[in-house]
Amino acid sequence: MRLDHVSYAAGPDGLDATAQRLSDQLGVQFIDGGLHPRFGTRNRVLPLAGGHYVEVVAVLDHPAADQVPFGQAVKARSETGGGWLGWVVAVDDLAPIEQRLGRSAVQGNRKRPDGFELRWKQIGVKGLINDPQLPFFVRWESEPAEHPSKGGRGVQLTGLEIAGDPRRVAEWLGEPESDPLEDVEVAWINPNGQPGLQAVTFRTEMDLITI
Repeated sequence: MRLDHVSYAAGPDGLDATAQRLSDQLGVQFIDGGLHPRFGTRNRVLPLAGGHYVEVVAVLDHPAADQVPFGQAVKARSETGGGWLGWVVAVDDLAPIEQRLGRSAVQGNRKRPDGFELRWKQIGVKGLINDPQLPFFVRWESEPAEHPSKGGRGVQLTGLEIAGDPRRVAEWLGEPESDPLEDVEVAWINPNGQPGLQAVTFRTEMDLITI
């Protein structure tokens, strides 16, 4: 399995200020990603080298933010001050995951500022809500050329630091706990409080930076 992206929930200063703060640390600018009409959220996106991206996401004043799991997860994380929300794994086939989790994937879409509608299916956000160390899964329906990593250069995501139980995550992923992702290093730490994604390391043109 490979990492698709990582999500960062906006803090009390809002979406733009949160994205700018991360931009200042990494030396590159986020772009306006647009709206998730089904989820009641919007994001700003940083395309990265290697086919990954970072999204900073915030809830809208919209009923979907309280009714749909992804909106609920973003709202809850923002209300605790914001920060890393979770990690997302890309797969080519959701059927084995749907069978393992006992439910169907849901449709996702995002309307970009240029009017293009990105489409995908996802599953596992309820798992993230109940156990923040767990990723959720996406299968993209849009053409690869439209993936949010398009145009990424200069900054590469190299590692994740996750507080939690690698055995639990391995069972969730259906992958060996020693090497859950084929493209990014995962370091496990014992949870000191809430489990979940604690830090992400990036290689920039100047240095390694951990946020």
